[in-house]
Amino acid sequence: MSLLSNRVAKMLCLSASLMLSSLGVSAQTAATFPNKPVTIATPFPAGSGPDAVLRQVSEKLSKLWGQPVLIVNRPGASGFIAIDSVVRLPADGYNLLQLDSEHIGAVPYLYKSKGFVPFNTFDPVAAFFKTPFLVAVATDSKWQNMKDLIAAAKAEPTKVNYGSWGIGSPGHLGGEELELLTGTEMTHVAFREMSQLFTSVGSSDVQWSFGSIPSSQGLYKAGKIRYIAVAAPKRLPQMPEVPTMAESGGPAGFEVNSFVTLVSPKGLPNDIKAKINADVIKVLADPEVKARFNTFAFEPLSWSPDEIRKNADIKSKTYEQLIKRKNITLD
Repeated sequence: MSLLSNRVAKMLCLSASLMLSSLGVSAQTAATFPNKPVTIATPFPAGSGPDAVLRQVSEKLSKLWGQPVLIVNRPGASGFIAIDSVVRLPADGYNLLQLDSEHIGAVPYLYKSKGFVPFNTFDPVAAFFKTPFLVAVATDSKWQNMKDLIAAAKAEPTKVNYGSWGIGSPGHLGGEELELLTGTEMTHVAFREMSQLFTSVGSSDVQWSFGSIPSSQGLYKAGKIRYIAVAAPKRLPQMPEVPTMAESGGPAGFEVNSFVTLVSPKGLPNDIKAKINADVIKVLADPEVKARFNTFAFEPLSWSPDEIRKNADIKSKTYEQLIKRKNITLD
């Protein structure tokens, strides 16, 4: 055998050895993950619905993994404070980030100058839950259903106003989509805090808003607001007396929801991704977690990473249309 042939053979052997070694390390990593604390950053403030869910899930994951799961709240800047804190960290499963469908689907179009393309930067790992939204009005509002609300909006363009918890939120973009589907034009009022929003709805300072059960139930139980529809195709078991959007005289098929996910910096090994996904699904099936979710009408999600991406793409296309329609921007 020639000297050149010997060198080629050695190089092939070395390449094969490195490949086998790499596979061995990957398998060993999946088998032993996690062997140190896992940190999850979240753009949601402490005490919010997504934060409460994350803490309950992380507590269960910690017991399952035998390692601490630490939650770091980094609210502000439409999620970019949390995003920037994670994006350059190692893609090893020990650095994760909680995002909702609006961070993934709306923020890239609201902040075009940032060039943020979520799945070019992060890998979807697991999903937590989907939350539906109800249409809230003041208890003494003259509107009894969506038919009344839409009729008022058609009779006086821009005179009917609605509130939300921020530009680009589901409450805002849901209102934009309702306008599009009903041929109406309403005035959007953005609030900094949820509590201010529903207090204003209760006092009729704003005429209506979307709201989830956990965010609006305080004012609902106090008798300050009532619900005239749920923006979903089916009634909620938790609020069976509230009609669907179509039953209330709104557009059939119209739905407003948000889903919350877990992502990793780009490049997370598939075996670790699969383990985290499977373990999150296992935790979501825990009776205590399911009971907590049921209280708030949160729907647990058992999506694979591919399913997260698929559903995020659907949201993104809808939000892109709505944002471009009125040239909404936060740049």
